[in-house]
Amino acid sequence: MAGLLAVAAVYSGSVHAEMKIGFVDTAKLMEAAPQVKAANSKIEAEFGPREKELVALQREIQNLEDRLSRDGTVMSESERSKLERQILGKRRDLKRAQEEFRDDLNIRRNEVLTKLQKDMYDAVVTFAKEQNFDLILSQGVVFSSDRIDITDSIAAKLKGN
Repeated sequence: MAGLLAVAAVYSGSVHAEMKIGFVDTAKLMEAAPQVKAANSKIEAEFGPREKELVALQREIQNLEDRLSRDGTVMSESERSKLERQILGKRRDLKRAQEEFRDDLNIRRNEVLTKLQKDMYDAVVTFAKEQNFDLILSQGVVFSSDRIDITDSIAAKLKGN
């Protein structure tokens, strides 16, 4: 709101210089930037093996549970008890591993997102300076005409990097 008041004040004053204003749709920019796709691929490659280990552990637990339900009635009490403890231990291991995986993945995504946001900010500022913009708006804009939407230009700049 304060930004709009400042713009209104400039226009209502005796300043006759034209302002060059632009708008950047950051959500659209995040979809278009090749850096985002590359970062997602890198995270997938980094966390894919751990995810496969979790799936394998889930299958192992399922196989043990199937064995218990299938053969539990013909097992000795000690065998069945041992298998139940093994299943319980593996479930705990799985739960702990899943939590660690989620935490590590979220931390990594946040690191990557922070870098991407900084890169996009730098690209917007560089573009604004090169093109002599006075004001670039982003979030919170209710409407912007295509004339001031510079998102595609910023995306092209990011693709050039």
